[in-house]
Amino acid sequence: MRPSPETIQRALTQATERFAAELAEPTPQAPSWNDFEWSIARAAAVLHGVTPLLSSTLRWTGPQSWQAFLMQQRQQTLLRYERIAAVLRQITDQAAAQGLAFVALKGSALHALGVYTAGERPMADIDLLVRPADAARAAQVLAAVGYVQTGAVWKHEIFEPAQCAGPANPYKGILASLPLGEHEAYPVKVELHTRIVERLPLAEAEITELVFPAGATPGLNPYRSNSALLLHLLLHAAGNLATRSMRLMHLHDLARLAAPMTTPQWEELLGLGSTPKSFWWAFPPLQMLNHYQPGLVPQAVINTVRQACPWTLRRLSHHATLTQFSLASLSIPAFPAMAWCTSTGERLRYVGQRVRPTPATLAMRAVVADEQWAAQSTWWCRSQGLRMLQWLFARPPRQAPMYIVRLALQNPA
Repeated sequence: MRPSPETIQRALTQATERFAAELAEPTPQAPSWNDFEWSIARAAAVLHGVTPLLSSTLRWTGPQSWQAFLMQQRQQTLLRYERIAAVLRQITDQAAAQGLAFVALKGSALHALGVYTAGERPMADIDLLVRPADAARAAQVLAAVGYVQTGAVWKHEIFEPAQCAGPANPYKGILASLPLGEHEAYPVKVELHTRIVERLPLAEAEITELVFPAGATPGLNPYRSNSALLLHLLLHAAGNLATRSMRLMHLHDLARLAAPMTTPQWEELLGLGSTPKSFWWAFPPLQMLNHYQPGLVPQAVINTVRQACPWTLRRLSHHATLTQFSLASLSIPAFPAMAWCTSTGERLRYVGQRVRPTPATLAMRAVVADEQWAAQSTWWCRSQGLRMLQWLFARPPRQAPMYIVRLALQNPA
């Protein structure tokens, strides 16, 4: 019998909260889960991007199939990291030769700082930041290492290996047969950014000038400072919280980077804002981090960003759990980011855009529909009217997590 969404949701919640607690403070006792719950635990670990981290953090082993899965995922993450690192070296050499300065973002930056070792943290793709005036040259650099542009969304342009472009993509058949989780065979995409920005949910929060180093030189450059990197991770986490797509990996990134920060570094981070209210969006991710790892963030920092945060969002954040605002939540709220609206006008515009999506939203849906996990569902190809009717009368679970759940249940070993 196929388990109900409610049964799956309970198991996802159980695994998500347990893994969050284990990464904060490992315990010696394995959970007493049944076979179904262990399968959903694998799905939860993949959804949150922490399977290789769990392999090195957990003090208990669990069933043999679970341990084998962790080891396999650690190995595949390492192999994929080596492929990504090789591509990044090619881009760096080509950019230096052509006088192009860029910043490798998020996961690449964390690895470069030694926050993670190879094989610890999955990386879906390579995120690069260039100056707007250098976007055309950046595309030429990527073309020189075998990449072509295959799409674009409002945040970035998407580049893939030339052999993956077009209908004759040889990877499609391979990807359809890959097992659950990380695998080195997935093509390495590049997302090219000219701005560091999030829509929360409509108003844009941008920190580009705080990220790009002032004295950038041709080739690969680090963030302006570790405080700027942390600020970017906070903004990225805020964007994912607003869309209920937070991952435990995002929270752990914040924890790893925040743990060694000194008081002057925290003061530097707060001082990056032009006004005391500049970083109002930082409170929800910092509050969530404080919920799972109390004391990691100085209380004075939390108090400062709390005061800048709108009351409704501040109240919501005090009671938020990772499950509720992550991909482990199967429900599809009508207006998931309503609390992030900072004015009545923005709320009205947000409701209007949820009912009648903008061309940019429809374009992003088209990009998502081409992803492997989305291609097996008709949800992404349906008209807005049909989607609304199905939501009103059937309340279908979210497609992305259910795809992972189905893979986990189909392959229990």
